[in-house]
Amino acid sequence: MNCKICNFGTKAFDDLELQKHFYACPNCHCIALDPRYYLSLEKENSLYDNHQNSLENEGYVKMFEDFLDYFWNDLTCKEKALDFGSGPTPVLAELLRRREVQVDYYDKFYQPIQCFENQTYDLITSTEVFEHLDDPVTTLSLLSQHLNPKGVIALMTLFHTNDEAFFLKWWYRRDPTHIMFYTPKTLEVLAQKCGLEVLKTDGKRIGILQKR
Repeated sequence: MNCKICNFGTKAFDDLELQKHFYACPNCHCIALDPRYYLSLEKENSLYDNHQNSLENEGYVKMFEDFLDYFWNDLTCKEKALDFGSGPTPVLAELLRRREVQVDYYDKFYQPIQCFENQTYDLITSTEVFEHLDDPVTTLSLLSQHLNPKGVIALMTLFHTNDEAFFLKWWYRRDPTHIMFYTPKTLEVLAQKCGLEVLKTDGKRIGILQKR
């Protein structure tokens, strides 16, 4: 199987504990789950319904505030934003509103109306979304089309270390809805394919992209 991000030939390896197969790309360092293990949309949705994320969850709110603080001063304009993949409770959208930003939000399960059509944004956030995507190139290209000049796309997904032994012990791979795993290098290659560049990354879970 070729890499779904850079089309390079991948190396297959087995996760004996989970009884699944993964594919590692030596070029962009993406690790992808074999599609035969993908969940149905119904099963995927039912697992998301179990998430307890709300404004009353102080740890969850702090995670988002830290996320916003990481790039807030890098924004040249912050009038209008899109939260792509908002989940059942649009907490991040509310935190952006508290920062006096006009916000739209979309989620394929919980807010399926594509409010971003015919719209452009200064900021697009997508947190804990890209690990669920079978085709991240198409999704990021779509988001790029709705970005204003000098606008920023801020992504959050936990990065792996590009070490197979680490990956096979990593808790993040255990979530059955997680099918695509990234490093900062993966993000650079993905951004380049979508006409973007990586402004900065924290090396752990955050990547900030801007149109070239």
